[in-house]
Amino acid sequence: MKSICAVEGVRAWGVKEGKFGLALIRATGTAAGVFTTNRVRAAPVEVMMERIASGTLDAVVVNSGCANAYTGERGYRDAVEMCGIAAGALDLDPASVGVASTGVIGRYLDLPLIRDQCGRVAPLLAHSADAEDAAARAIMTTDTFAKHALVETESFSVGGITKGSGMIAPNMGTMLAFLYTDAEVEGPVLQDILRQATRRSFNRVVVDGDTSTNDIALCTATGAAGRVNQNELVKAIEAVCRNLAVQIARDGEGATKVLAVTVRGAPDEDAAADVARTIVASPLVKTAIYGEDPNWGRVVAAAGRAGVAFDPYAVSLSVGDGAGRTPLVARGEIVADLARAKAAMRGDTVAFDLDLAAGDGKATAWGCDLTEKYVEINGKYTT
Repeated sequence: MKSICAVEGVRAWGVKEGKFGLALIRATGTAAGVFTTNRVRAAPVEVMMERIASGTLDAVVVNSGCANAYTGERGYRDAVEMCGIAAGALDLDPASVGVASTGVIGRYLDLPLIRDQCGRVAPLLAHSADAEDAAARAIMTTDTFAKHALVETESFSVGGITKGSGMIAPNMGTMLAFLYTDAEVEGPVLQDILRQATRRSFNRVVVDGDTSTNDIALCTATGAAGRVNQNELVKAIEAVCRNLAVQIARDGEGATKVLAVTVRGAPDEDAAADVARTIVASPLVKTAIYGEDPNWGRVVAAAGRAGVAFDPYAVSLSVGDGAGRTPLVARGEIVADLARAKAAMRGDTVAFDLDLAAGDGKATAWGCDLTEKYVEINGKYTT
C-alpha cells in the first residue's frame, strides 16, 4: 500500500529482526511535531521537543523493541547518538535528523545494533510502496498489521504511517506517527494544522486508558507541490490522521471490534469529545461490546461522569450505523428493543450515537473491545 512514498520527496526503508526493528525516512522540509503529555517522557521525546523548534527536518530514524524511556542522562545521550548514527549513514547534519523509539520502558538502546541496522537500511531507501511498508513494519511492536493512510488531491498529497496497538489513551498512547505532504507550508502554520488534526484524531483514541511515555507525531512538508489551498491541506491532514487513528483502534491489543462513539448536542466540540472519550474508555462498555451485550445503560452512565453538563432525561441514544441504526433512548424515554440492539452489535464495528440535547458541539472518539487476549499480551509483555 502506498502512502508516504506517494508524496514527492520522500524515501524510506526499514528492517525488523525479532523484537528489534529500525526505520529510516528521508525527506527534507518544514516540520512540526506533537508529543505525549505524560510527565514521564522518553529520551527521544525530550530530544524532539527541542529539535522541532528549528522547524525543519531532513530525516527521521525510528527504532522498535526499546523505548529508551526512564533511562536518564544516558538515555538522552543515546537518543542524540542515534541521530548521529543515522546522519552518518545518510550524510546529513545530525541536528537535522529526528528520532523516535518504541518498546519496553527502562532499558537502554543497543547502539551497536542500531549502527549496524542503519548501515544496512540507508542504502536501500526508495520511493515505493514496498519501501514504506518495510518502514511501517520495522516500527511495529504488538501491532498485527502495518498502518498506512493517503489522501491525494489534484494539487498535492498527504501520506502517513503509524504504529500503535496498546498503551493507547487520549493525548495519544504508545503511538508513533510520521506524516508527509508535498505542499509548501510555513512551519508555524504546519504546527497549528498538526495540533488541531491530532486533537481530532489521535487524541480521541482509547484502547486501554494508559498514556505512553513515547508518543510522537511528526509532519514534514517537502514543498515539492508548491503553495496549495490551506483549507484543503487542513482537511487532508486531518483525514489522514483520522484514518490512522481508526486503524490503531481496530488493532487494539486483543481487540475483535472497533467501537465508534459520536456525541452530538454537547455545549461545544471539546465537551462532546470529553464525553465520547469517556465512553470508549469505559471497561464496562468495552467488555459489553466484546460480548455483544446491548447494555446501553453503561453508555449513558459513562457519559454522566465525563464532567459535562446535560439533562440525563433529554438525551437520545442509538446503536448501529445508517439504516441499521437501532434507537435505545429517545429524549429520555427507554425505547430499546434488545434483540435488535444485540443484532446491531454484530460485526467488526459497533457504533453508538448519543445526542445530549445541550448545544451544537459534536465529536467522535474511537476505541475497541476488551478481551481476554489483552490480558494475555500485557501480562507477559517483558518476559
